[in-house]
Amino acid sequence: MKIIKYFFQFISIKLFFFIFKLVGYKNASNIGGLIGSKIGPLFKSKKITENNLKNYSPNIDSQSVKNIMNKMWKNYGRIFAEYIFIKDFRSGKLEKNLKVNGLEYLDQIKKSKKPVIFVSGHFNNFELMAMQIEKYGINLAAVYRPLNNIFLNKTMEKIRKNFICKNQIKKGISGLREILIFFKKNTSIAMMIDQRVTEGIKCNLFNKPAYTTTIPAQIIKKFNCPVVTVYIERKNEVNFEMTVDKPIYFEENDNLEKITKNLNLWLEKMISKNPEQWIWTHNRWKL
Repeated sequence: MKIIKYFFQFISIKLFFFIFKLVGYKNASNIGGLIGSKIGPLFKSKKITENNLKNYSPNIDSQSVKNIMNKMWKNYGRIFAEYIFIKDFRSGKLEKNLKVNGLEYLDQIKKSKKPVIFVSGHFNNFELMAMQIEKYGINLAAVYRPLNNIFLNKTMEKIRKNFICKNQIKKGISGLREILIFFKKNTSIAMMIDQRVTEGIKCNLFNKPAYTTTIPAQIIKKFNCPVVTVYIERKNEVNFEMTVDKPIYFEENDNLEKITKNLNLWLEKMISKNPEQWIWTHNRWKL
């Protein structure tokens, strides 16, 4: 039954992509936002989202929860509609819709020819971050989680490899080996650190334990390399502002827990900046 379900999902999404392309970027994003706001609340992840928001802010009132969820689903819908336009961001056709801060740090990394760890979370149209870093001329490999829908996953992998980052690493144990291979070849790594991972460690996120990946910390310890935090936010509905921060160098005696905790503190700060622009549907605090 799942195969049939996945196939019809795939056909539906391909049809939406076709329509989005016909109406153009701005209209497609607006339509996607409308679809997200109407359909999103029907998903079973609604309860997880509500619990996550209470973990984020224990005293949050029900109206604030509702407002954040509504804006999140609208944003989610926009991201969905904007996938078909990743190619146009890459080619420069939509360059005016993406402002990038911190280009001087990308210049430094590019000139040094030494790899770094780029870390971020599922903020807004997160795919644009790896795309922009590679487009700028930095050798990059991006870690991703394959979609459960085998039909749709092929389409998404094609978009990722052709227009986001040609070097794609599947999340998991085998992916860690690939990360090390790429890093030894002076290829920087881009990865999300905001999802729950069973092979991680318990590390506080908003003062509550959450399984968190230690891969960035492991690479930092092994190669004595810097980590670069990257954030993206939506501006005026169809524009984005991406910020590349100054490379962070940890002390040699800093352990995995300390490094991971510091990265989570950065994550907290960015989530709190625009809570409606983070994807709250992951079961982040499941232990």
